Amino acid sequence: MNREVVQNGNPRLKAPNKAVDNINNPNFKKIVVDLIDTMRINNLIGIAAPQIGENLRVFVTEPRETETRTGDQTDELKVYINPKIIRFSNEEVVIWEGCGSYKKGSIFGPVERPKEITIEATSVNGKRFSFTCNGILARVIQHEYDHLDGIEFIDRMDNLEELKSREYYINEIKNQPKIINTSIITKKELKEL
Repeated sequence: MNREVVQNGNPRLKAPNKAVDNINNPNFKKIVVDLIDTMRINNLIGIAAPQIGENLRVFVTEPRETETRTGDQTDELKVYINPKIIRFSNEEVVIWEGCGSYKKGSIFGPVERPKEITIEATSVNGKRFSFTCNGILARVIQHEYDHLDGIEFIDRMDNLEELKSREYYINEIKNQPKIINTSIITKKELKEL
């Protein structure tokens, strides 16, 4: 079910998020379905539980191909329950980020983060996994992971005057070669633990 995306300023976005203790609980399963539906209906590439008003440590990602996102910037749906990023690369890159909790995804700003990460989490089927990736996928994972700690993307920006409208970002920034290159996913290594 599509849920209202909690907007910035709502205390739910800064509240502590509890570890999920029973992934087989029907209420929790419904939250995961709602996260997926809300992400897709709102054309987001990821969403965390606090963004739908549920203070639990779970998020989903699914960068999909669109008019402005090519196939080399996509990945299949993944659910991350009780995640922990265990490795950040030393190399950092700037990628422009937006957020469904900021004017419903209509503003973007440049954020510098590690280029590659490794995350461990539990899947919706109860299997532990490790996932190493880069590009826009590493970016969305770090962005959603931050939500679980009450951190919003503007908290990572040096200059809020650099925020731009979605239209400006898509027309003037997104198709610059440097921006495209940092978003391409060249590594996706998934391992069961």
